[in-house]
Amino acid sequence: MAAFEFTVDATEGAARAGRLHTPRGPILTPAFMPVGTGGTVKSLTMDQVRSTGAQVVLGNTYHLMLRPTAERVEALGGLHRFMGWEGPILTDSGGFQVMSLGRIARVEEEAVTFASHLDGSPHVLSPERSIEIQADLLGADIAMQLDACIAWPVEEAAAAQAMRLSARWGARSSAAFGRRPSQALFGIQQGSLFEALRRESTQRLLETGFDGYAIGGLAVGEGHDGMCRVLDYAAAMLPADRPRYLMGVGKPVDIVEAVARGVDMFDCVLPTRSGRHGQAWTLAGPVNLSNARFADDEAPLEPTIDCPASRDYSRAYLHHLVKSREILGQVLLSWHNLAFFEDLMAKVRAAITAGTLGRMRGELARARRPSL
Repeated sequence: MAAFEFTVDATEGAARAGRLHTPRGPILTPAFMPVGTGGTVKSLTMDQVRSTGAQVVLGNTYHLMLRPTAERVEALGGLHRFMGWEGPILTDSGGFQVMSLGRIARVEEEAVTFASHLDGSPHVLSPERSIEIQADLLGADIAMQLDACIAWPVEEAAAAQAMRLSARWGARSSAAFGRRPSQALFGIQQGSLFEALRRESTQRLLETGFDGYAIGGLAVGEGHDGMCRVLDYAAAMLPADRPRYLMGVGKPVDIVEAVARGVDMFDCVLPTRSGRHGQAWTLAGPVNLSNARFADDEAPLEPTIDCPASRDYSRAYLHHLVKSREILGQVLLSWHNLAFFEDLMAKVRAAITAGTLGRMRGELARARRPSL
């Protein structure tokens, strides 16, 4: 078996339940990856992250190259040792953060030149440098090509220009990555909401060849319906024998609808970001624990989830922590939220295997209601 072989165990329509085999263990798919931006899943220890059922975490090239620097992480034994995570790590290329956080000076064929959002210091990120940081210095198990990100709304001509630059950068990323039996490289499909551009992007990626394929350029302003319209055709364009990763998504309904269209991997900051702002996720959406209605509520958040934060603390206590701005409130809500997302993925995998994902989609749609 190849180190990064992807196998599909069950299907329901376009949805797949399978596993991505890695040298650090299998990743059961569909999978949700907690975001460990700067070498930490915010507010949680790695033991807490593991306890939720998370199998793989995401690290960020942009943030780690600026602080503490990728060279320092390498000198300290690589990202796995640095953050205390033995399982697989996927790193993003840094391209999205360069575009959204960095004060960009120039986007050129050779590289992106930008100023750090921390101190204004100048930096250059090329496809080759991104691969060096991810694969050589951080030691990621799965690296991503550098791509040119563009948000919606956008004119088709501008989307085409960014997509073609991403394709050229993908080829350069692949050349820099070379053949690495114990590491994998994913390409990124771009093209915004334009089907013809998505098709051209896919063809260019296939000409280069990657271990897996991401769908980029979504969750950037197009909304749920726009995302679903793109996924109706974009996921099926990608090879069936490789994992498909939808970057930066998202809410439970987004994830389940994307799974139904053939997506296998997800990441999002939502569980921990919501937790830091006093929100607990449920199938019906986020619950605001600061609401006075929870002040005397002795029920736990969700006793069926095997997580202490979900099971062992009353909503009244969590309300008190949030209102008092106690750090423990942020920890417990982030822990619950991540456990909720991982529990959701386990239920999705079981539903595909049982042939009941369609019913689950309907139940999720009926459960949605305005945030409490």
